[in-house]
Amino acid sequence: MYADLHAHTTYSDGSPLPAMCRAAEAAGLDAVGFTDHCIVVDDEFGRRERYRLVETYERRREAIERFRPRTGLTVYDAAEVSYVGDAETETAEFLAAADFDYTIGSVHFAGEFDYTTPAQYADASEAERRAAVERYYDAVVAAVESGLFDVLGHLDLPERMGALRGHARREDYERVAAALSDSETVPEVNAGRVHDSLGRVHPDPAMLDCFRDRDVRFVLGTDSHSPAEIERRVPALREVVDEYGIPVAEFEPAAVVQ
Repeated sequence: MYADLHAHTTYSDGSPLPAMCRAAEAAGLDAVGFTDHCIVVDDEFGRRERYRLVETYERRREAIERFRPRTGLTVYDAAEVSYVGDAETETAEFLAAADFDYTIGSVHFAGEFDYTTPAQYADASEAERRAAVERYYDAVVAAVESGLFDVLGHLDLPERMGALRGHARREDYERVAAALSDSETVPEVNAGRVHDSLGRVHPDPAMLDCFRDRDVRFVLGTDSHSPAEIERRVPALREVVDEYGIPVAEFEPAAVVQ
């Protein structure tokens, strides 16, 4: 593995850019992509307050450009954009104006469902939990079919939460694989919980045959928010790629001036 295409800085909920770059170099990477969180429009739940790169990306771009000559890494100016189904037009307009090197599209919310915290599902019935997961995969397929994003982030996010884990069905993964096979969007293997609640990368390696059958390839992202996470997750991703023979895409972000 030479590139980590999913990492966060203090422009969202991560660590200082120089420290993240030093960790990426120490981990033996050639490239790192900073994909701070962004949600383009607010919703009735006030979620945009948590993802404000839409207002700060120009300052971050200046910081990246100042830092590039000081590192041997290729540093990508990218974004992780929360997909919101009824805001595709606004999202497209923002991405065209921002002109990131690439974008990761991730489903963090879908209507009333929040997939970033387990609180909502603690007292939910099995049927309610399954409904939340099914709604999640509806949104993931819609995100792929929108054509807005270069990369599909953590395509089975509910697996991170104990209350929702195991409620995805094979047919959910097959739907995502089918959408990706007809799209230029590339999914990622995400290591965001490999040493935490999940204990493995996701998507679930047991489901990778759904994607292999359709010749879907992946990019790799640590989803790190600290230097220590990069240092631990890069080796874990390398091991998983080798163990499961994960097909890695030849992903070429926009040209970067060093």
